[in-house]
Amino acid sequence: MKIAIAGGTGFVGKGLTNYFLENEHEVVILTRSEEKTSSHPRLSYVTWLKESAQPELALSGVDVVINLAGTSINSGRWTDEVKESILKSRVNTTKELLRIMKVMEPKPSTFINASAIGIYQTSEDATYREDSLNHGDDFLATTVSTWENLASEAESLGIRTVYTRFGIILGKDEGALPAIAMPYKLFAGGTVGTGRQWLSWIHWKDVVRAIDHCMNNTDIKGPVNLVSPHPLRMKEFGKTVADALNRPHWIPAPSFALKALLGEKSILVLEGQHVLPTVLQHTNFTFAYPTLKDALEDIYEE
Repeated sequence: MKIAIAGGTGFVGKGLTNYFLENEHEVVILTRSEEKTSSHPRLSYVTWLKESAQPELALSGVDVVINLAGTSINSGRWTDEVKESILKSRVNTTKELLRIMKVMEPKPSTFINASAIGIYQTSEDATYREDSLNHGDDFLATTVSTWENLASEAESLGIRTVYTRFGIILGKDEGALPAIAMPYKLFAGGTVGTGRQWLSWIHWKDVVRAIDHCMNNTDIKGPVNLVSPHPLRMKEFGKTVADALNRPHWIPAPSFALKALLGEKSILVLEGQHVLPTVLQHTNFTFAYPTLKDALEDIYEE
């Protein structure tokens, strides 16, 4: 297959690119750089989001478009300026991809648009599957909802559209794990907030494999929760990280302190959702790292 990736140089994008190349696919990465080149025979870079750029001219024959582009939600404290960047970066890149796909002939068969489980309401008691309509009204939930609604316009072009709702993605040097693990490495880790909030997490390698699964399974469309089948409450999550690092779990981080430090962004660690990967399980996807113990053993052996 020929696959175009927007946001291909980020955490998930790099993993996807390597995976696709290893499996003999051709990968085109949309980039803002006008001089980026590749020595790999099946990897190329195409400039986009520049005034004179016409990326559609270089995307002939693309079978799948994957959109991972957007300012990271971890980009500093959520000031009004940062929140505007988080939303606008997603809206603008998705609009440009829609423009590109409208003029492409033939059109790609599949559009996979990144999303997040942050669309669901935070809750200590509810369980969310893809058909759950209890969406939140906080900044992250409204951003995700806006993003998915815009991406859905690809369906009117006859393109199968998938919204991959990412949970907390775990990797050794990128994603959420380094920040979670740091206090434990300093012998200062402990329960964050009440400890009852849910963390619906997933190993980065399972993210890559799940996206590939969605790409190749033509029965899949709409939202897909990319999370492990075994979410954990924060207290248990922290204890498992402590065990993996052979460190104590003892110094708590109270909610009021984190709210003072992080402001509105504290919702990412103080509140959560119990989310299940129902679509993946019903389409026979097999997790390589279904439990946190499995995931951490692999990550810290890398």
